[in-house]
Amino acid sequence: MSERPNILLIISDQMIAALTGAYGHPVVKTAALERLCAEGIRFDAAYTPYPLCAPARACLMSGRYASVNGCIDNGAPLREDLPTFAHYLTNAGYDTVLSGKMHFVGADQLHGFNRRLTTDIYPPDFGWVKPEWVRMKETRGEGYEEIMAERRSYNAASYTGDAVHVDEWNSALSYDEETHFRALEYLHAKGVQSGPGKEQPFLLCASYHHPHEVFWPPREYWDLYEGEEIAIPEFPEDLADSYSIMDKWLNAYHGIKRYDLRDPDGLYRLRRAYYGLVSYMDRKVGELLDALTENGLDANTVVIFISDHGDMLCEKEMVQKRVFYEWSSRVPFIARFPDGRSAGWQCGQPVSLLDLLPTMCELAGVRDLLDCDGQSLMGLVDGRDREGEVMAEMHEVVGTPCFMIRRGKYKYVHIHDHEGQLFDLEADPGEWNNLAGRPECAQVEAELRARILATFDPEAIGEAARESLQRRDVIRKAMQANGTSWDHQPQFDGRKNSLAQYLPARGNSRG
Repeated sequence: MSERPNILLIISDQMIAALTGAYGHPVVKTAALERLCAEGIRFDAAYTPYPLCAPARACLMSGRYASVNGCIDNGAPLREDLPTFAHYLTNAGYDTVLSGKMHFVGADQLHGFNRRLTTDIYPPDFGWVKPEWVRMKETRGEGYEEIMAERRSYNAASYTGDAVHVDEWNSALSYDEETHFRALEYLHAKGVQSGPGKEQPFLLCASYHHPHEVFWPPREYWDLYEGEEIAIPEFPEDLADSYSIMDKWLNAYHGIKRYDLRDPDGLYRLRRAYYGLVSYMDRKVGELLDALTENGLDANTVVIFISDHGDMLCEKEMVQKRVFYEWSSRVPFIARFPDGRSAGWQCGQPVSLLDLLPTMCELAGVRDLLDCDGQSLMGLVDGRDREGEVMAEMHEVVGTPCFMIRRGKYKYVHIHDHEGQLFDLEADPGEWNNLAGRPECAQVEAELRARILATFDPEAIGEAARESLQRRDVIRKAMQANGTSWDHQPQFDGRKNSLAQYLPARGNSRG
């Protein structure tokens, strides 16, 4: 591996680590990810710093917590004055290219990338700022059921059996097909490149929508699981009593009581569709790995596969993300190095998506980083010491700021002004037994709470979130009235973004 290797960063959306063959699931087929694990490192305790799309991506791009980078919900911008890994690698001489989704909100739709090969799949303006988000902050979560009853649509609707469609094309599949085509085209172009610039290293980020809902797998991937044993959630009688106030806020927002999320047939269809979409994503990973080999790029390219967060997928009768339970907050994270270092290692130490920026910067030889909340993973890979804990935040929809810390076998959830949660993940991997408040766990709970409060100021963060939402709501209304937008449209000159830039120019064939 040279001093400045190429980097291929592959991002899936809403992929549950536990529902992949790569992480030991006996049914879900993920041959490409399993190959990546065998040839690289599987991080078994990797967490998102924010279990929600836009903030998670803002965190991994900037290496800063959401309360620092400003992106605290799906309608909030990543601060434009914060360097991202794309800025650092651009300055280090890399060709920094993004194909697919990054959910940037705001006028800056590049955040350091040289160019984007596709549009984004979600709107970049403040159109997603919701009145109920503002009201939840203004009331600090009081009367949340009445606030959420005014919603026009609920996320839980996508998790019923009737919402699963097989072999029906949709915009999300179209988007991922374009994302994939552009990423492969870029790798093929690098393979035939000659002349000046041939040795310029690249950072290619290929970022996909799936297995995020809608759960509409192509027939090929649905049929992969014909006759397979597909486990569905079990619901204890005291389930409602196990919910924290954070859970209750989010369940009301998602509308779980408006739909039958316990129907066995519906759950079977949901899980089967999700399995199929995981395998769909796995196929994309395999084709990207093959493209590296076919184009002679694998000998000097680091490959990193992650997801921005997971999905409760009806575990605990909860849907989507936004919570700190393992299904929502723990993510697949796999890294393969061209020199084969640590191949096959399964690392159990907690790591975070915040660690991506310092890791990629160390790989690229960038030495001078500004403040960063992550730590380079190369310390783990090369046997150096690193801090063995990770933290995460959640401030969207919830009435007060919420935080999580994972240290060793313990996970602690701090809900400002409310009772928290403490889980022993070794003894209780399903997170059913809340140890918070128990005398025998008082010291652990106090230490983890103190660590969170030494890092975050919940009162200040809550006030900043409220003010941010109020400001953005005013701007949202004005942009809608003016008909203005920050949509990004890639500028194709016929050559720059495709194989054409490396192929001989064709003469005019007229006459």
